[in-house]
Amino acid sequence: MQGKVGLVTGAASGIGRATALELARAQAHVTVADVDEAGGCETVERIRAEGGTADFVRCDVAAEPDVEALVHHVVDQHGRLDFAHNNAGIAVGGYRVDTLPEDVWDHVMGVNLKGIWLCLKHELRVMRRQGSGAIVNTASVCGYMASSSSSPYNTSKHGVIGLTKEAAIESGPLGIRVNAICPGFVATPAAARIDAEEMARRVRERVPAQRLAQPEEVANAIVWMLSDRAAYLNGTGLVLDGGLMLSFLTLSGAPVAEETGVGTRL
Repeated sequence: MQGKVGLVTGAASGIGRATALELARAQAHVTVADVDEAGGCETVERIRAEGGTADFVRCDVAAEPDVEALVHHVVDQHGRLDFAHNNAGIAVGGYRVDTLPEDVWDHVMGVNLKGIWLCLKHELRVMRRQGSGAIVNTASVCGYMASSSSSPYNTSKHGVIGLTKEAAIESGPLGIRVNAICPGFVATPAAARIDAEEMARRVRERVPAQRLAQPEEVANAIVWMLSDRAAYLNGTGLVLDGGLMLSFLTLSGAPVAEETGVGTRL
């Protein structure tokens, strides 16, 4: 990543901040984007304190003028766009499909799915002219399965994976790679808003690793996906969940280990 330039949306905290920091440590220049100006500027300060280079642009990914201005800023400043981590997203739960208000649906889909599409739209225009580039979209393990009372979030993340595949098919022949990262439970500010006992129960019952992922662990995977070391990775939704999906397969009726008194069999 040395000498490459790009952007990270939703970089004021959590996975986005961790990714921006890791990219800067790999000697890339990072434009930090978020609606949270204070948090975004703090990310930039942390990068600079470690000797890296970064700047901040306020961006609402659900607003096309903001996204277009963000991409233009990177190109105007550096002449190219080598990578992008489209990470900005929100999570809203607590509604069944038949009780979900329309404005909640529109808001979640606007940020999580439309926002990814708008970022791709303007990033790919630049990368197509260059004939190169790498993009990682933040989806979720929820893009491969369902959980109750989270229909807009789950639907949006399924959509991100589908959109990622479409962009990969269209842009792969032009030297551009588009992939998605699909984390499970991660120790982010969003996770911290869940009751601690409830989160501990979920992890204990569902995650074989028996812990939350740290944002830095997800960031390390993303930096690899953006780097030339992952040059043959395209159109993939990389699951990073500590085995969370395995527990759902078990609950849905897949074979499980049975203690026989003699040994263990499937």
